[in-house]
Amino acid sequence: MESLTFRNPRIVALALLVIFSAGISAFFALGRQEDPTITNINAVVTTIYPGAEPARVEALVTRVIEDELRTIPEINVIQSTSSTGISVVSVELDETTPDGSIEQIWAEARDAVEEASKSFPTAALSPTFDSDSFGAVAAIVALKASDERFSPSIAGRFAEDLAERLRNVGGTKLVTVYGAPTEEILVTADPMAATALGLTPDTISRALVGADAKVQSGRVLDGASDLLLDVEGDFEALNRVRDTVLLDDGSGAVVRVGDIATVERSTVAPQSSLAYSDGQQIILLSVTAEDGLRIDQWMASLQSEIEAYRSNLPASLEIEQVFDQSEYTNDRLLEVAGNMGVGVALVVGVLFITLGFRAAMIVAIVLPLVSLATIASMNIIGLPLHQMSVTGLIVALGLLVDAAIVMTDEIRQRLIKGFDRVRAVAEAVRRLTVPLMASTITTALSFVPMMLLPGPAGDFVGSIAIAVVLMLVWSFVIAVAITPALAGWMLSNDARLAGLSVPPVARAFRNLITLSLRYPVASIALALVLPLMGFLSFPTLTAQFFPGVDRDQFHIEVELANGTHINETSRVVDRIDSVLSAADGVERVLWVVGESAPAFYYNIVGSRENEPRFAQALITTASPDATAALLEPLQSQFDQDFPEARILVRGLVQG
Repeated sequence: MESLTFRNPRIVALALLVIFSAGISAFFALGRQEDPTITNINAVVTTIYPGAEPARVEALVTRVIEDELRTIPEINVIQSTSSTGISVVSVELDETTPDGSIEQIWAEARDAVEEASKSFPTAALSPTFDSDSFGAVAAIVALKASDERFSPSIAGRFAEDLAERLRNVGGTKLVTVYGAPTEEILVTADPMAATALGLTPDTISRALVGADAKVQSGRVLDGASDLLLDVEGDFEALNRVRDTVLLDDGSGAVVRVGDIATVERSTVAPQSSLAYSDGQQIILLSVTAEDGLRIDQWMASLQSEIEAYRSNLPASLEIEQVFDQSEYTNDRLLEVAGNMGVGVALVVGVLFITLGFRAAMIVAIVLPLVSLATIASMNIIGLPLHQMSVTGLIVALGLLVDAAIVMTDEIRQRLIKGFDRVRAVAEAVRRLTVPLMASTITTALSFVPMMLLPGPAGDFVGSIAIAVVLMLVWSFVIAVAITPALAGWMLSNDARLAGLSVPPVARAFRNLITLSLRYPVASIALALVLPLMGFLSFPTLTAQFFPGVDRDQFHIEVELANGTHINETSRVVDRIDSVLSAADGVERVLWVVGESAPAFYYNIVGSRENEPRFAQALITTASPDATAALLEPLQSQFDQDFPEARILVRGLVQG
């Protein structure tokens, strides 16, 4: 049984064919993304209470929401901010919450917020519950007018139309629009004429609400049909608003809205959010992709849709894609794959010198074989290729060659001793199967805590452990099934082909071993010197769990005092933008005022909404070195030049 694969080449050929075909097909089908998908355990509840001071917002809105949310046991942290006219409640679930129950908990939280809203003051608007805007966006598209006279409301309509087109692209999860104006119909009554007729603003408002029928007016039921009745007259044009009757004396004399008021289409002022690119007001669209996609293929479909829509735009409106995550994903994966290639080359090179050509060739065949089998397994369990999973493959690279080396060397030693090939293979497999299994299990178990780590931290680093364990398991399977057959066929029984032999080095090593066995206590003490020095120097090392990010991007957050108007925030942003434009190495600056900007990196949490005193910038630089050179000088300059604002210049970090 131990020599089954050696005695049946067809089995080996079939196994190789299956592994290669499954691995290669999985490689092209496997999802590719820049970073792991992190389960969202955060949500934000935003409630607008126009004109209310912070204390009133806290008492009548924020506390009511918090009390309802506290009835849900899975919610771990509730934080809130009550500002003039707005309440923002941030919710965080317990990290140990199972992934499968998170959506159910969010549904319960939405119901709790809806229940809380029944106790709100009449002037408070309905709260919005957002649990979908966390995580990195895959693309950011900008619409900007080349002519300043171009109507912002028309640009907003094109933006909404484009957003709807992008939502229909396969694999698109979410499209969000930033900086688009909200259209409204503005009715401006003549106060003297209204007063003369005894009409108040409240009377006019109720008449307009009553005239704009939005619900069914009745039903007709009999034994054979069930019909809904609807009264025509919804507001579909400005003339319909002007024709709304305010007074009717019963004799045919009526007063309509158009008799005492002007009716016009306009945009809500001030806007709740604004977007700028290099000082020009624009509209931004952020697009989030579904998890587990090949981001490069999805991006090609998205860009094709954008190009097709470009022909629908007027000459004075332009579309530009200002962020493409697929470029960073490809660069990141190529960098990690390059590191893996260097590791493979070094391993094989060392083996050629130490084991000889034939033994090194066996290990060189095993490396891609194990890698392809692991990729096929990753495809089955839905683990995409990203920086963490590929890092796991690199970590396992030095571990998986051990089993192949041990098995190959064991068979070669038996061949040199004169054993026939069947016996050499069988005895080597019989002797090493249990030790290799024990070694594989113990090494894999050391990565299990990382796999079981709960919450976002587990989502991020857990894929490293999964990739390592998969690779270790496949290295063991191939070491006891495929490697013995290859070794039995390819290895020579000539000791001169067993790799590089340097007699002086061998003699020195033999003497060192003999000396160590003669003086075991001194040998152990000497061996502990370096580990002890390492432990003693540990407090001098800088504590950093993850390395920094070399990237040509960073972001800036600006926060002004409570009660700041969005126009004042825009003026401060314009001054900051002038500083950024003059800085060496800055290539593009995107601003969003009034809410958080699209998160272009996985650990940027955007939870600000309807905050006119807040702004965030996404800056693209010429290179990662330019980014590193800009961060500290800009922070110092902003602290000195803008004392009225709290400005944070943030680089990107891992973890």
